[in-house]
Amino acid sequence: MDGRSLGRLKRELDDFVGDLLSDLPRRDQRAWATTYLRGLLLDGDRKSVGPMAQRLAAIDHEVGADRRDYEQALQQFVGQSTWPADAVRDRLQRWLADRGRRRRAAGAELLILDDTGFPKQGTASVGVARQYTGTLGKVASCQVAVTLQHARQPAADTAAGGEVFCVDARLYLPETGWCDDRRRMDQAGVPKEVGYQPKWRIALDMLGLARANGLGGTVLADSLFGTVTAFRRGLDEQGWAWCVGVDSTVAVIGAGEDLGEVPPWSGNGRPPTRPARVAAKVAGVSAKRWAAGRASDFRTVNWRDGSRAGKGGPRKLGGRFAAWRVRPAHRLSDGTAPLAACWLLAEWPAGEAAPTKYFFANLPATASLRSLVRAAKGRWWVEQSYREMKDELGLDHYEGRGWVGWHHHAVLVMLAYAFVVARRRQKGGDAIGLGSASRRPAA
Repeated sequence: MDGRSLGRLKRELDDFVGDLLSDLPRRDQRAWATTYLRGLLLDGDRKSVGPMAQRLAAIDHEVGADRRDYEQALQQFVGQSTWPADAVRDRLQRWLADRGRRRRAAGAELLILDDTGFPKQGTASVGVARQYTGTLGKVASCQVAVTLQHARQPAADTAAGGEVFCVDARLYLPETGWCDDRRRMDQAGVPKEVGYQPKWRIALDMLGLARANGLGGTVLADSLFGTVTAFRRGLDEQGWAWCVGVDSTVAVIGAGEDLGEVPPWSGNGRPPTRPARVAAKVAGVSAKRWAAGRASDFRTVNWRDGSRAGKGGPRKLGGRFAAWRVRPAHRLSDGTAPLAACWLLAEWPAGEAAPTKYFFANLPATASLRSLVRAAKGRWWVEQSYREMKDELGLDHYEGRGWVGWHHHAVLVMLAYAFVVARRRQKGGDAIGLGSASRRPAA
């Protein structure tokens, strides 16, 4: 938005962040936090400190603002000041949970996990390494963060009335080159208590915190997380409903397959605990082979109206799907008993030689195929939030090198985005559209 529009929203912005920033101990920190948020909200190609300081000084020139003063103060505030980003994030999550209760919001709640990349050159920026990022679709020099987003998906087919908020973002530190080099970690300001965590473990920690702050919903994640058995077990231990992508190679058996009785104890050694066929190390089949062998089960399912209108109304977004009750059996051939029954959902686009996407879900055994598809496709909300937070609010524009600065910048972008979405809903619009990022994702 331009300077004039932002000026008209000053009181609204101050009211919005008043409680959310109350854990910042000093008045000047709270003032600079609001200034930083204004910089993020202002129109501009780059949302790093230098360009933001220049734009802020230009619109605040009436009070004698100087770009150099703004740049130095904002740099110190975001990169060095010791205000608690975690406390701000917690207040944002509690605000969102309370907002849902007060508005008695309808629709399905979703908690969407994802990892996203930030291309970065050099070796000094915290977490930078040559690693795979789905953002670029390849291995590249970048930072990678795990994010958690809360979406409310309308019961109707339209996306209108839905909304998404980013509620957590944490930088991933590679085990090799970072977590095994304490000196490098210290130079980047990584706290002593922070060590290596795989992305799925970071994700579980995020979910536990979100629940403690009052958020709930069905957990969605792609195959980077969902293929990991320990991650799915962690979701079960925390009591979540979930629908997660998995690789085509994961092994399954039918939910009702007879594995035989547990053999009687011979009296020697430890009493057997595994059914006879498990003890004999029978193998499961891959999800791809399972689905491809059941081609007649697939049928067309529409899950949502698209953004482009066709003849007779909005274009329907749909595809060919099938679902079965199975038991994950990734180590069955090693004599490990299969896990509890869940859904295997597969998508087989027309014209493809085999199914292309696979999901496990612990949703009720009575769930309809369409409800499974709508859950699996609910991840499209992250495309919208990333488009706005990156392209419009500068999530990936931070140029500092330290751990503290990166997380300060990330939580302030989350606050700016929450302000935009909340105000948009208050004014009666849907959750889509901010500046040039107003195009709705197709799926």
